[in-house]
Amino acid sequence: MADIKRTDFIKQIKAGSLDRSSLFIFYGERYLCQETADQLETHLLQKDPGTINTIDGLAEDAGQTLARLMSFSLLPGLQIYRVSESRIFQSKTVIEKIWKKAQRAQLNGRTDGARQALFDMARLGNVEITEGTADNFSSITKTSWKKNFGFDKPDENILWADDLLVRAPKDIAAATDIVESYINAFDKGVPQNNILILTAEAVDKRQRFFTYCKKNAVTVDCSIASGLSSAAKKDQQAIVQELLRNTLTAHGKTMSSSTAQLFLDRIGCHPAAVINEAEKLALHAGENKTIEAQDVSQLVGQTREDALFELTEALSKKQAARTMTILGRIQEAGVHPLAILATLRNFVRKLLQIRAIQISHTVPWQPNMSAKQFQDSYLPGLKERSEWKDFTKGHPFALYNNFLRAAQYSPTNLKKQLALTLKSEYRIKSCFLPDQLILDELFISLLRMKKSE
Repeated sequence: MADIKRTDFIKQIKAGSLDRSSLFIFYGERYLCQETADQLETHLLQKDPGTINTIDGLAEDAGQTLARLMSFSLLPGLQIYRVSESRIFQSKTVIEKIWKKAQRAQLNGRTDGARQALFDMARLGNVEITEGTADNFSSITKTSWKKNFGFDKPDENILWADDLLVRAPKDIAAATDIVESYINAFDKGVPQNNILILTAEAVDKRQRFFTYCKKNAVTVDCSIASGLSSAAKKDQQAIVQELLRNTLTAHGKTMSSSTAQLFLDRIGCHPAAVINEAEKLALHAGENKTIEAQDVSQLVGQTREDALFELTEALSKKQAARTMTILGRIQEAGVHPLAILATLRNFVRKLLQIRAIQISHTVPWQPNMSAKQFQDSYLPGLKERSEWKDFTKGHPFALYNNFLRAAQYSPTNLKKQLALTLKSEYRIKSCFLPDQLILDELFISLLRMKKSE
């Protein structure tokens, strides 16, 4: 068997041509994994009724799951064992993805998910977590972080990670390394009516059990193309349009193409948010069959990640009214002020680092440099310098736009912006002024600064 794209897998379900298997793997975007696994469950139980045994991967004992899978049940029909957020495919090569998962979970208020991701990082990186210690992560040196986790230690404040680890409950389970036991079990054969469904956001495709599953099980790719290339954007757009269309159809509602585009512009490529916001619009519409643009404008807010990105984008373009409007909207949505400042700090620091590269690069930066000249003449020189490798990752056109934006500022200006941002962060942590007042003052000051200062 080979990897199957999510859309092709759904077509197989509808056509009734799905391969029979006792093991199904769904990996990639979290919501798409869950939604596609739901469709599989419905399909299997329609053909042969049975029981679904739901297992939380964050607290799973993988050995116990395998023991249940290999047992003959006294209950009639299928016995489906579904493990969500499975950690059996993790390895050291996906630690950076797990860190980003922890950051997203923390930002969105999912502290349990963030905490488990941090423990998974520590386990895979062979880092000992000492109960009651207040600096389990922040005390790790940059050299040790790189050695243990395989990526550079973040420059931003990571005290939130220390706080989660020091307060972690004792009963959080660690994934057990029993890959060989699973492989032997499926080679031997599981009871005929038993089926295992695993969903996982981060997988190491070179890991032994995953390569085994690609040959001997049904593996479904639910990932979404990342990046800013036209192909990636096309894939992202197709997925969210499909989800929006299916959700509206299920509620008997329609939406014009222009209204749909307004909706998607606000939500971005976030499948779970697309479903939730579309359902909210459908319920608000009542007996009306058509959802109007006014409904979208009134009811649909932007996701936190997209709103924060739009905030820095408006600030860099000196769009004062738009910047302050977005800042107010983000605060109303409950985004923590320190999260806003962390995004701004990382944005300014990145521009400052790029500006330093432009000044010290052997190939002079030209304000009128085209994207093709950047890719053919400027970028190769960057890749030759090992200390600049982090700034050459990503699509060339996205890199080109970042360098264009950075070139608009003087190093002195960017240093002043960074100093003001750090000062505001200190004030929020230490004084009794309202957070909104401190943020408003900061952004007004940044908007008034000339880029050439």
